[in-house]
Amino acid sequence: MFIHFFQSLRQSGVPVSLKEYLMLMEALDEGLADWSVETFYYLSRAALVKDESNLDKFDRVFGHVFKGLDLLSDSDQIDLPEDWLKKLAELHLSPEEMEQIKSLGDFDQIMETLKKRLEEQKERHQGGNKWIGTAGRSPYGAYGYNPEGVRIGQKESRHRRAIKVWDKRAFRNFDDQVELGTRSIKVALGRLRQFARTGALDEFDLDDTIRSTAKKGYLDIKMRPERHNAVKILLFLDVGGSMDDHVKITEELFSAARSEFKYLEFFYFHNCLYESVWKDNRRRHQERIDTWQILHSFPADYKLIFVGDASMSPYEIVYPGGSVEHWNEESGETWMRRALGIYSKAVWLNPIPAQHWSYSQSLTMIRELMKDRMFPLTLAGLNDAIRALV
Repeated sequence: MFIHFFQSLRQSGVPVSLKEYLMLMEALDEGLADWSVETFYYLSRAALVKDESNLDKFDRVFGHVFKGLDLLSDSDQIDLPEDWLKKLAELHLSPEEMEQIKSLGDFDQIMETLKKRLEEQKERHQGGNKWIGTAGRSPYGAYGYNPEGVRIGQKESRHRRAIKVWDKRAFRNFDDQVELGTRSIKVALGRLRQFARTGALDEFDLDDTIRSTAKKGYLDIKMRPERHNAVKILLFLDVGGSMDDHVKITEELFSAARSEFKYLEFFYFHNCLYESVWKDNRRRHQERIDTWQILHSFPADYKLIFVGDASMSPYEIVYPGGSVEHWNEESGETWMRRALGIYSKAVWLNPIPAQHWSYSQSLTMIRELMKDRMFPLTLAGLNDAIRALV
């Protein structure tokens, strides 16, 4: 087992030498691990890891090689944390069992029933299909399953089915300083750049000076405005929830866009466009920006780009109050149509592979709103999107 551990560390990129391995074996012979898996973990980590950047690799290999070993002796007594017990109580169903569970009804019926449950329920529930609780088939609660419901007290999404999330979630900003592994995204975005002469006459025009001097018979110096990148981008980035699966590629796109375009305005939203957006995810609840203000501030010559997976409850698109996180007075569809009515050059970039788009009702709805101007977040998709924006 120890030889396998040593070889697995080397295969995963942890630079472990034979000398360090023999030192660990000597420490074990001296009884320094004290027959404890936990002590052995810290002993082997101290002996074999020389750089803290390899700690995560070491942990993954250790967990894989020694999976199943008990960290506690039979005589140890410990109070398990409540969140551990909750995880043990999660409901896991087969696809066939999921198909047998029916939705409670439409959006209004689900919300009205939740109001009644809050008035009637007096104690905690686990399992079952009616009350607010955990690991059940009810539309309300955590760590269970229902085709449509309100998620309450659960750290993150599991089935991507919630129509409301009754928790305050923390989203982080995309990093615009990401070092790209390839320049391909920048090259693709560069094709969108358009140059025009704007501003004051502060650049010497050699050709026009020669032409005018020859015509007039004396030196006639001509100036012209400097050439500037004239393309203007209005970028809306979906963040949090199911977009957590696509952070890397979205950060690469964002970083490339920030470096390629002089006139770039960006804003964050969640799932669908509503009455407000934000610039800083850390303060998204305190510092909102009115969407009307944005639509009135940036003229129609801006090119509009949405980036998101379009994975949400259909209610979030078509219903007032359908937003998963707040009560929106007007539907997401209404706000999308307003934006698209102003900016005729608009596309939606989707990190989900195009072959999976037909499986999502909400994705199909957003695609129809965009008049089929949705493109996969791939290099080929970027090229197609740029052609649609030009």
